[in-house]
Amino acid sequence: MSIHKSIKETFGYRLNMPDKEILSDWKKRTSNICKPCWELQYCPYGPVVEDFPLLPPTKEEATEHNDYLKKSLETGLSGNGKKLDETRKKWFKKEVKEFNQDDYPESTNKILTEASCRVFGHVCPVFFVAEPATETKEMRKHSRLIPRDVMLKVVRRDGQICQKCNRPVPDNEVEFDHVIPFSKGGNSTADNIRLLHKDCNRHKSDSLSEILHPRPIEHFFKLKNKKMKK
Repeated sequence: MSIHKSIKETFGYRLNMPDKEILSDWKKRTSNICKPCWELQYCPYGPVVEDFPLLPPTKEEATEHNDYLKKSLETGLSGNGKKLDETRKKWFKKEVKEFNQDDYPESTNKILTEASCRVFGHVCPVFFVAEPATETKEMRKHSRLIPRDVMLKVVRRDGQICQKCNRPVPDNEVEFDHVIPFSKGGNSTADNIRLLHKDCNRHKSDSLSEILHPRPIEHFFKLKNKKMKK
């Protein structure tokens, strides 16, 4: 499916730029660069994230939202049951009047979607400003090859137990797996490598479903509620 003009505008591309060139550019940007929050366990960009592009909603999402605005105008109530004030009524009417479903894409390419923050929705700054420069003594190593000393550390740390099925792993079935997939930017250091059975490793794709929550905001509020109960 072709890249919708609203997505091209969001990313700062010319409207007449071929889709192939845009996808090629973003494939390079997203290859072998993982989002820093996956490794650091927090977002180092903070409020800066809000200054980066936000992908437009799909046609289905936009239509659903427009239907919500119409219903609110009909009932005079917002989604939380509160009465609409005049300012909101005026804004809702303007949104409904100007709504055109053709202004929104049918869908968004996976490459572009994966570059967006799963919490805030904005495209992660790392894909715009990532640099190889670092203050540490060693440059960040990114290679699929796992050094032998790393393998030995992982074997000792994991006790030759498969980290997926929790069963002992015979020597001839030992395989090493990138927790954050290499294709998603995961490095080959001990903290990102785990020991798996051959079969368990074969069944694992480059999906991040094992380490990322499908609904981060929902996850956040569950943790917050647990703390409040304590």
